[in-house]
Amino acid sequence: MGGVEDDEPPSKRVKVSSGKLEGHSNGTSLREPSSCSLSDSMARPLASEGEVEIAGSKGVFKKVELVRIIAEALYSLGYKNTGAQLEEESGIPLHPSVVKLFTQQILDGNWDESVATLHKIILLDETIIKLASSLILEQKFFELLDEGKIMDALKTLRTEIAPLCINNNRVRDLSSCIVYPSQHAPIGISAEDGMRVKSRPKLLEELQKLLPPTVIIPEGRLIHLVEQALDLQRDACLFHNSVVEEMSLLTDHQCGRDHIPSHTLQILQEHTDEVWFLQFSHNGRYLASSSKDRSAIIWEIDAHGRGSLKHRLSGHQKPVCFVSWSPDDQQLLTCGVEEAVRRWDVSSGECLYVYQKVGLGLVSCAWSPDGKLIFSGITDKSICKWDLGGKELECWKGQRTVSISDLGVTNDGKQIITVCRDNAILLLDWEARAEKLIEEDQIVTSFSLSKDSKFLLVSLWNQEIHLWNVEGGVRLVAKYKGHARSRFVVRSCFGGLEQAFIASGSEDSQVYIWHRGSGKLVGSLPGHTGSVNSVCWNPVNHHMLASASDDRTIRIWGLNKLSPKRLPNHLHYRPLRRHLGKWAVDSWKSNKALQLFEYPNEVELESVLKTIEAFPPIVFTDEVRSLEEKLADAALGNAFLLQGGVCAESFKEFSVGRMAGQFAKSRSDPLEEKNGVKLSSYKGDNINGDAFNEKLRIPDPQRMIRAYCEAAGNSEPS
Repeated sequence: MGGVEDDEPPSKRVKVSSGKLEGHSNGTSLREPSSCSLSDSMARPLASEGEVEIAGSKGVFKKVELVRIIAEALYSLGYKNTGAQLEEESGIPLHPSVVKLFTQQILDGNWDESVATLHKIILLDETIIKLASSLILEQKFFELLDEGKIMDALKTLRTEIAPLCINNNRVRDLSSCIVYPSQHAPIGISAEDGMRVKSRPKLLEELQKLLPPTVIIPEGRLIHLVEQALDLQRDACLFHNSVVEEMSLLTDHQCGRDHIPSHTLQILQEHTDEVWFLQFSHNGRYLASSSKDRSAIIWEIDAHGRGSLKHRLSGHQKPVCFVSWSPDDQQLLTCGVEEAVRRWDVSSGECLYVYQKVGLGLVSCAWSPDGKLIFSGITDKSICKWDLGGKELECWKGQRTVSISDLGVTNDGKQIITVCRDNAILLLDWEARAEKLIEEDQIVTSFSLSKDSKFLLVSLWNQEIHLWNVEGGVRLVAKYKGHARSRFVVRSCFGGLEQAFIASGSEDSQVYIWHRGSGKLVGSLPGHTGSVNSVCWNPVNHHMLASASDDRTIRIWGLNKLSPKRLPNHLHYRPLRRHLGKWAVDSWKSNKALQLFEYPNEVELESVLKTIEAFPPIVFTDEVRSLEEKLADAALGNAFLLQGGVCAESFKEFSVGRMAGQFAKSRSDPLEEKNGVKLSSYKGDNINGDAFNEKLRIPDPQRMIRAYCEAAGNSEPS
């Protein structure tokens, strides 16, 4: 979009500091700090476990831990007898007898006994014992109140809970419950703060979270580990872009490239000059584009992913560089280059209002999350806030923006994001009047805010894209490289399922896609004939991507699948009317075959077949998918197929792989006659020999192994 001289950087660039700013965890403790010191508490020594048996091929976990979590899973799933049998056969109890006694005492409400048992459990230090005792005694306190035993409850508070010195404020709150026994929660304290009696199983859950997992196995631990493993597999999958309702535990999760939009479904050609910006509506039903031709277009996306012109928005006196959808998708903002911002009605295409400042131009625009306010960057480097009627409500002056800048507003409406200097992005909290800066070592060309407002994607002058975490502090998360940028503003975006991908335009006329988590380049999409200025992923249809280019076109990208719904009329498949039955690997054996032959040694044949079954495939899955993609392009008229080959019946004449019939050939006559001698016909080196010799003409199953080796060594991917 808009070229600049080599010595003049694009006007909308941001620089972000390369130093990593680590975020701090804001963890909360189970109880507030106590005024009493627990520094005198000491951890009990671990009991000697002797030699520990390790399980698994990597030797990273203990067999006893594996058996215990399996037993816990069996009990949780209702297989109590099986769980008990596992404990008995392995000699590894799920929990020590003292822990089982403690658990039963809690469920029975034997509070004093459970506190005493707590001290007998090995591996618990004094701090944990005090915290657990506090939970138990509070339960005792509230149950006494429920029973109307006020004096007993007061005694428990004074002689048992208070001496633990866990939290003096908590003791005062509990004492207030004596004054208000009927409601248990004093004025100003909510029931959610734990000022009420809880069920005993609920108390046990809280104790389980407090006690070390070596003492009590966390509930559902095995299920949690399995789900965690599945999540890791899914997150590591470079092409995962579809909602998976179920994941098999029997195989590793892996998606193919066909889950990524990489096929041109449609080319939109209504603009008469370079197309600079694209944005899908929040509901995915519309696409807005802006162009150097001083117009913007609203495209309507139908259920089949096809775009059609809904409205051409004319009225700007300069090229249109920016568009922004209202939160309800009923209105659209368009911004001319240093000109004005126009607000349009999406349904009618009517211009509802023009926002402008005398003597100044507007350079960017954005909506507030409630759709009642509009923000815009101004050529004097300030940012203004307007109501829908055009009244200027506030203006933040100073170095707030640059002449060409993206503008973003966080989901809570509190922060405005803009490029305030060539190499710096400003995060302005306009309510708190607080500012944060992201500083880069390179000039910023554009940025994009994630859907959850937690991440910022920053495109830089040096052909890098940086991902920043802007939640709380600011922290550099990842970098993406591979695309080309030297003179123009090239935009990038988040996209795909859970915004797991990064897409960017490029000056080499391609669209680049990276896996967000790993930073690996998933692929590049050729097709445009000019610089790709902007890309946008459909927020609803994760399999749809749009790109805008200097070649004056917009490309809609989708999945590369040859579907009858997308084929031209003359290429529609006809349904197979004959019932084929259920397919199986050996189902072909049930069909009549006229050109087969009989091997004299069935035992040798079966041995060879089992040997071949263990071999790797000659053609791999990715090669098949690649061929399918290319054939699909040819079927849709986007490419042509040139097919050639040689007759390769003989091993010695073999040089090029064929699509079918390798080293074997059908014959019109099963017998060949020479000088009155009849022998089986030669059917290719895969079956028998070509010399007119009775021994060589006998079908030999060992030839199939030779054929495999010849084909595997000479086949090439399509």
